Amino acid sequence: MYSKEQREKALALYDKCHSVTKVMQSLGYPESRAGLYLWLKQRNAPPKKKAERKQINNAPNHPLHPSLETKLAILHRCFIEGENVQLVSEETGYSRASIYTWRRKYLSGGPARLMNSKDDPRGILKKGIPSSTNEISSLKQQMVEMQLEIDILKETINVLKKDPGVSKAPLKNKEKAAIVDALKDRYTLPMILRKLEMPKSSYYYQKARSDRIDKYQELRKSINAAYYDNRACYGYRRIHAVLKKNGFTVSEKIVRRLMREEGLFLRIKSRQKYSSYKGEISPEVPNLVQRDFHAECPNQKWLTDITEFAIPAGKVYLSSIVDCFDGMLPAWTISTAPNAALVNEMLDKAIATLSKEEYPLIHSDRGCHYRWPGWIERMNRAGLKRSMSKKGCSPDNSACEGLFGRLKNEMFYSRKWENITLPEFMSILNDYLVWYNEKRIKVSLGNMSPLEYRRSLGIAT
Repeated sequence: MYSKEQREKALALYDKCHSVTKVMQSLGYPESRAGLYLWLKQRNAPPKKKAERKQINNAPNHPLHPSLETKLAILHRCFIEGENVQLVSEETGYSRASIYTWRRKYLSGGPARLMNSKDDPRGILKKGIPSSTNEISSLKQQMVEMQLEIDILKETINVLKKDPGVSKAPLKNKEKAAIVDALKDRYTLPMILRKLEMPKSSYYYQKARSDRIDKYQELRKSINAAYYDNRACYGYRRIHAVLKKNGFTVSEKIVRRLMREEGLFLRIKSRQKYSSYKGEISPEVPNLVQRDFHAECPNQKWLTDITEFAIPAGKVYLSSIVDCFDGMLPAWTISTAPNAALVNEMLDKAIATLSKEEYPLIHSDRGCHYRWPGWIERMNRAGLKRSMSKKGCSPDNSACEGLFGRLKNEMFYSRKWENITLPEFMSILNDYLVWYNEKRIKVSLGNMSPLEYRRSLGIAT
C-alpha cells in the first residue's frame, strides 16, 4: 500500500521525534499506529540466515537413487526373510520411509514401479507420422461417439422404461432431457444434444419446467391412495368418482393424465377359456332372456356361469350368480373341481336368499352342470324358471361373461401366483367377491357399489 520511500521517510522522522503520533500528524500516514510499529519491527529485526544446504551422500557405493536390484534386495530382506526394517535401514543407509515407499509401489504396480530412468534407457523418442496420429484421433472420436450411442439406448431403457429401437424420433423433449441429465456427467452437453437432435433452448426449457412446483402434488397422493385402497383395479373413471366423493373438483382428463404419469393402470393378459359343454345330455330349454339383461327389481332375472383360474399350484373354479338389477352377486361357490357339487351348492345358497314371493328366471349356457338331474331338481323344487343360451353363443350370456372378464382383469391377470397355494388363492378370490358386492363402485349405479345402491333404495340393510 505504501512505497519503500514513504516507509523510509516515516521511519526517519520517527528517529528524530520518537513519537508515532507526530509522524502520523505530520505525514498523514500510516492510517494506524500498528502500521508504523510493524515497520519499526521489520527494520530492527535481525537479518535471516539462509539454512545450510544438506549434504547428500551420493557416492558410487551408496547412490541417492538405487537401482532396481538394490531395492528388490532390501525388500526381500525386510518382507520375505523378516529382518528388522530399522536394522536394514541403518545398514544400507536408506531411511525406513523410503523402504516402505518402495514396498507400497511394488504392491501397486510390481517391479516396474521401482524402476529408475537408468534402469530402462529408451533413447530418443522418434517423431510420429502425422497421418497415423490423425487416424488414431479419428478412431478415438468414433469410439466415443459409439459409446455415447450405447449409453443413450441404455438410459432410454433404464431411465424411461421404454425401448425406442434404433430410432430416437419417438422420444419427446421431456424424455430427452431426462436422458441428458443421466449422461451429462460422462459426456459434454453439446455432444449429447447433437446425438439426440435436441436444441439447447429446448433442454433448458424442460429443465426450468421440471423445477416448477407441481400444483397436482396433493391430487397425485389422493389418486395413488384411491388406486391402491381399491385393490389397484380402478380405471380413471372410477378414480375420478372416488375423488369427487372426497371433495376434489377435477376433470377426468386430468385424472387420466396423472394416472398415466404415475403408472397406475391394469396389466391385462390374454384370457383363459373354459367350456363345460359335454353334449346334449338332457332336453334343451328356450332362451327366455334374449340378451335383455335389464331387470326392474332385484331377484327377477339371474345369470349364472362357471369360470376357471389356472395358477402354478393348480386350477380353481368359480360358480356364481349375477342379479341383472344391479350386478349384485347373491351367491357363489369356489372349488378345485368343476363338479355338480360346485353349482348345486351355489344354487342352494342363492335360493336361501329369496323370499317366498320371489321366483327369479335363471339363465345359463348349455354346460353339463345345468343339465344334470341335481340342478333340474333344485330348480323345480324352488319353482324357478330355466333359460339357456344357444350352443356356443357367448353373447347370449354376455353380462355374466363380462363379470368374469372384469374379475380376471382386476384381480387375476395383474398379479403373479407362483408362491400361492390353492387355499390361499381361494381365500383371495372370496375376499375380492365380497369387496365387489360391498365396496367396488359402478358408474351405472351413480358411482355406488351394488350394496350401497340397494341401501340408497331402502331394499337392503
